[in-house]
This record gives sequence, C-alpha cells and structure tokens, in this order.
Amino acid sequence: MPSRTNRFRGRSRYHGRGKKAGRGAGKRGGRGNAGLNKHKLLTRLKYMPGHWGMHGFNRDPSLRTVHNSINVSEIDQMLGDEDTIDLTSKGIDKLLGSGRVHRAIHITVEHASSRAIEKIESAGGSVTISEGDDWGEWEEE
Repeated sequence: MPSRTNRFRGRSRYHGRGKKAGRGAGKRGGRGNAGLNKHKLLTRLKYMPGHWGMHGFNRDPSLRTVHNSINVSEIDQMLGDEDTIDLTSKGIDKLLGSGRVHRAIHITVEHASSRAIEKIESAGGSVTISEGDDWGEWEEE
C-alpha cells in the first residue's frame, strides 16, 4: 500500500491540505500570540481585555516606606528564655498581630499594629513605641 505522500507524488501540489495549511503554522494563523493586532484582533478584544498597554502606577522608590515587619507569633521563637526584646536593634521596625501570644513579653519597636498591642497586653506584656528618625515632623517658626 503506497504512503500518502507517494500517492500525491506528481499529482497534487498541496497534498490535500489547501494552499497554506501545509506550511508551518499556516492553518492556525501563526503560532502563539501572532496576529493579535491583525487577523486575531477580535479574539484579543473579547478574551484578552487589557492585554496591551500600561496598567496601574509605580511610586518613586524614594517615596515608598517599606517596613521590615514581624508577627507576634514569631517573637516567642526569637526570645528563648528572655521576656524582653528590642526589635529596633534587630532591624525590625514594625510589629504585626498575626498569631498567638502565650506569655508576657515586653517589646520595644518603632511601629505596631493595634491588634498586636492588644494581643501582647492581654497576655500580660507591654509594647513600647520608640521614636525613630521621623523626618515627616516639621517645627513651625
């Protein structure tokens, strides 16, 4: 039985595939996202809204304040046998309230969420907010 290719040898130019279907990715209109602004335009508009262009905005890095934070659940592991910790000396400047506190801990930190303070104080501990270098305060003359 002759193969399909041998059957078409000399008789057909396109081997039963039409003019472009046999060349590369011709039948599907290109590979991947090819033609999104040409023949696949309606596909892009319907199924890929917002595919092109810029979205959102980025603030200048000098305007961002990124806090190095820790949760109250992680402090118990850091302390060991002690009950007092100064987080600012360890490079942590914000205390967050996720997790549980099982003992009285006395913490010094620059910033703390209200939930974290509530949890520490309900366990019998205390949170001292230290004044960092706050350049946002101005003196009026």
